[in-house]
Amino acid sequence: MTRSYRKVKYAVKWLPVLLLLSFTGAPAVTMAEEQTDVVFSPKLQKAYFEIQKLRLPAARELIDDERTAMPGNPLIAYLDSYADLHYLLIAEDRNRYKTFVQQEDNRLDDVGKLSEKSPYKRLFQADIRLHSAFAKLKFGNEVSGSWEIIKAYRLLEDNRKKFPAFTPTLKSLGLLHVLIGSIPDNYTWIAKILGLRGNIAQGIRELREVAHEEPFFRQEAELIDLLLHAYTLQLSPAQQTRIRQWPAEQPDNLLLHFFATTVLMKENKSDEAAHFLAEAPTGKEYMPFPFLDYLRGEIALQDGDYDASFSHYARFLKQYRGFNYIKDSYFKMFMCRWLAGRDQEAAGYMQKVTQTGSTIVEADQFAERMAKEFTAGSIHASQKVLYKARYATDGGNFQRAFELMKMVSEKSFETTYEKAEYNYRMARILQKSARVNECMPFYERSVALGQSDAGAAGFAASSALQMGYIYQKKADNQKAAAYFRKAMSFKKHEYKNSIDNKARAALTELGQ
Repeated sequence: MTRSYRKVKYAVKWLPVLLLLSFTGAPAVTMAEEQTDVVFSPKLQKAYFEIQKLRLPAARELIDDERTAMPGNPLIAYLDSYADLHYLLIAEDRNRYKTFVQQEDNRLDDVGKLSEKSPYKRLFQADIRLHSAFAKLKFGNEVSGSWEIIKAYRLLEDNRKKFPAFTPTLKSLGLLHVLIGSIPDNYTWIAKILGLRGNIAQGIRELREVAHEEPFFRQEAELIDLLLHAYTLQLSPAQQTRIRQWPAEQPDNLLLHFFATTVLMKENKSDEAAHFLAEAPTGKEYMPFPFLDYLRGEIALQDGDYDASFSHYARFLKQYRGFNYIKDSYFKMFMCRWLAGRDQEAAGYMQKVTQTGSTIVEADQFAERMAKEFTAGSIHASQKVLYKARYATDGGNFQRAFELMKMVSEKSFETTYEKAEYNYRMARILQKSARVNECMPFYERSVALGQSDAGAAGFAASSALQMGYIYQKKADNQKAAAYFRKAMSFKKHEYKNSIDNKARAALTELGQ
């Protein structure tokens, strides 16, 4: 894969979660001179909202009804693509993926029949290409997916020039502008050569313009804005409140419960996340969603309930037909047995890590590396306390994590990697416990260890990133920028892409 394709891949590696929001309905277009108009009939509008709730069977039935009544309506092809994408991102069905790719040209042809006078023509073409792009990236077809993003970007820019007052264009263009703006420095020259322009502040402004001016697109734009802050920037208090409000406002919306769960878990609030997960709607009217059992396994592991966690991961693997998080689930099943002192039983699950699944997502890459280290005898019993503290921290039980870490010191560990992890874990616990001044020496020590040993680079980079955030909150922008750049300076660690994107985004916020 060439560097130009990698550039796009890095900017959008977590985008499948955002694409679930790619369309939220719009008013009908009436063009007397054209026979093929966009007709937002009541059934198609309902179908869209059923898709967003992950009620795909009902949505497809509504779409099929309208296909018979008005087969030339371009919105049908658009919603077919939208529904397929939701299914593929969740089910990871390789056979359906092949069919989806084969149908793209026909769907583009259908929406291409719209008049050149319609601002929806290029918007629909661009979003269908984005649907294809994110599906292709999800299924590992990175080169083709990258080109789809480039084509979509150009369609959206062209639409903005032809119809500058058509605000809905900004719902997708704003998203791409944020992603382009988060590309690490060493890839920005490629973006310029390809004609891709944008920055984070610009994209956020565009999304908020849509939320302010387009009632139909308000929720989509607001939620994309929120997810960009959750995964690349940082959530504001108002955004943290909003993510809790949506599921209560739409109790039958499985997608919103899923987003609330995952964002709160990322924010170390697994107790709250468990509530939204428990309240998530179920039933035959919803598409199967085995990944919810994976999330239940994660929360139970963080709580130290190893038997319950093991059962949830096992149920996920039994029901799931996809290819991501397989290695990670077997690794977590190993952890459930290993941390419970059942070492001999645990070993068999490490063998499964190397024999199944893929290494597309970071969690699976980490699991694969841990399996190799376990086979090489590099996983020691002394590390159990670090893993227990890590999972407790991830779940938000900082007091339990601190009590665990007080049982050991840096001298308790042999390798530089373990020493760097010890310092990073202790610093993170103190930071999350609002003991910011106490955490800084541990972060500094982790950075120093990572500079002396490439194997510890991941913890060093993560430490530098957190120190940057701390100084940013103190309004010491000079030191903040220095640590963000330090975070980006570490090479070849498993979290480099995500850390570099976050550091780059933070520097942009600082105007650097």
